Amino acid sequence: MDRSSADAFVYAKASGMLAKSFVGSRASKIFAVSSIQELWVLLFQEEVPALPEVMLAEKLEQKAEATFIQDYILLLRNYSAPSPILVDLLRYYDYENLKDIIASLCKGQNSSDSPYLADIKEFSMLNYSGWPNLHTITQGSPLSWCNEVPSFEQQQEYDFKLDLQYLRSEWEGINKLPSALKNTVSNLYKNEMILNNMIWAIRLRLYYGMSKEQVIPLLFTIQDCKSETNIKQDPLAGPVFRTLDWDLNSYETWAKWKYSHLLNPTTENTLWQIDPRWIQQSAKVYFNKKALKLFHRQPFTPAVLLTWFKIKQYELDCIRTATEGLRLNIPMKQAQAFAGATEE
Repeated sequence: MDRSSADAFVYAKASGMLAKSFVGSRASKIFAVSSIQELWVLLFQEEVPALPEVMLAEKLEQKAEATFIQDYILLLRNYSAPSPILVDLLRYYDYENLKDIIASLCKGQNSSDSPYLADIKEFSMLNYSGWPNLHTITQGSPLSWCNEVPSFEQQQEYDFKLDLQYLRSEWEGINKLPSALKNTVSNLYKNEMILNNMIWAIRLRLYYGMSKEQVIPLLFTIQDCKSETNIKQDPLAGPVFRTLDWDLNSYETWAKWKYSHLLNPTTENTLWQIDPRWIQQSAKVYFNKKALKLFHRQPFTPAVLLTWFKIKQYELDCIRTATEGLRLNIPMKQAQAFAGATEE
């Protein structure tokens, strides 16, 4: 079908999928179950596999992820030439798969021990049939530099390079969107990337005691930066750089931050310290609500699938939170509050 017909069909189909999804006010239903078996039936409307609870929890999370990916692919296939950024979003799973492959190979696993990999069908850049040969898996792809199994000491460096390459690819794709989307969906994705970079920097300072000078080279940047001036001007790292001198124990200092509403609250007679886990979860809820509001605002544009992807990622995150809560016997109300899946 032509692009205008595809746009109309995808918008209608994506809307129907969201109406049946556990998003918005329906997200709370995920946390109303009392067992992993009950959650399985709620999500998939099919017989529960006869597996031990730990294995069933893992199988449920994998199936939920696979369902999300398959639904997105079904929507994407309606375009003979989908917007590059829509394909790049899906290729996030190529990067994550490759990190899992590297981790498995670093442990010396052989061909019978291939890790679970997300299947993105014809949109993948990688040749997974080449397992366990890393060179064959990445050959001819933008990730062909990753062709030798690193040592354990190098594995973190490889993960960082993969994350950086994906972020830069995503940022470039977002910048190529039509100007009509610049102040809506483009900003949604860019602000989330900047905030994730901020959380990364806070973790390095808080958990590893790194100084400003140690953190700077580990920031994610859009371009290779050779000086502090370059870092300050970088659209991804610049906003983070300006906070590297801020006291992690001073709420008053962080209260002037653009995203201060995402901070963990202060408690009377208790010393406050910034909590990156709290910020990360608050951010997921915040950007999900933004995406829900934007979904219908620009129909028949790439904004439909860009926001749909973000909304469904949050649904998947809620499913994982509920599954882990059930497996660890955490009260579902507590798990629901952590996920931010309150009834609206």
